[in-house]
Amino acid sequence: MSGALTQEIARYWNERIHDLAIATHPIGSPGFFEELDEYRFDKLSYLPQVVDFSAYRGKTILEVGCGAGIDLVRFAKGGAIVTGVDLSQTAIDLASQNFAQRGLAGELRVMDGEKLEYPDDRFDVVYGHGVLQYAADPEQMLAEMKRVLKPGGEAIFMVYNRISWLNAMRRVTKVRLEHEDAPVLRKYSIGEFKRMLRPFRDVRIVVERFPVKSRLHAGGLKGFLYNTLFVGAFQVMPKFLVRPFGWHIMAFAKK
Repeated sequence: MSGALTQEIARYWNERIHDLAIATHPIGSPGFFEELDEYRFDKLSYLPQVVDFSAYRGKTILEVGCGAGIDLVRFAKGGAIVTGVDLSQTAIDLASQNFAQRGLAGELRVMDGEKLEYPDDRFDVVYGHGVLQYAADPEQMLAEMKRVLKPGGEAIFMVYNRISWLNAMRRVTKVRLEHEDAPVLRKYSIGEFKRMLRPFRDVRIVVERFPVKSRLHAGGLKGFLYNTLFVGAFQVMPKFLVRPFGWHIMAFAKK
């Protein structure tokens, strides 16, 4: 069953590249990759603040679910020795173009993150931002990522927060989440995610991704109300009240 589900997940992501809907440049062009990078780090402005992409010079980094290589490029620009794997051949083809156009080196392979083809204790860092929630067996993926991580190495993960502003708003507005039609889409409470991470040590949780104006849903009355009223109101609310309800649960841990 897991094998069939994994194949279905691969088919889905071969046809749907994350954030593709915002691109106006031809797919695979330099402008296309710049657009994806700009949109991603506008939407996820918190990410470079909690992950210093330039702090891993000389370190070996594995990203599972690398997509078009947007985050991996930032690690590579910072001097890391990078490897990216993804179930999707489409994603790896795009990531390869992304790296080639920027003159960057990296190993990019189609591979199942639940069956990593690397030896034990291979990488200094494993990174999985937004992949566990779409996996056929997230616990197995975590086990594999821990296996290939060096003792004392750093693991960085992100999953979606079930008890979040976005999940609540989706129920009220009936606006579908991005990739809600994926074969698998799991959401976790902070406690549930912490329990999943018990095999790791020194786990630190950071809850992030709060409302910002959306280019993806800018049209229509709902988009107008979201971008003007909701985002503005959320930003003036005391941070200690809204902090637990961010859409992204980031985890930093050690092996």
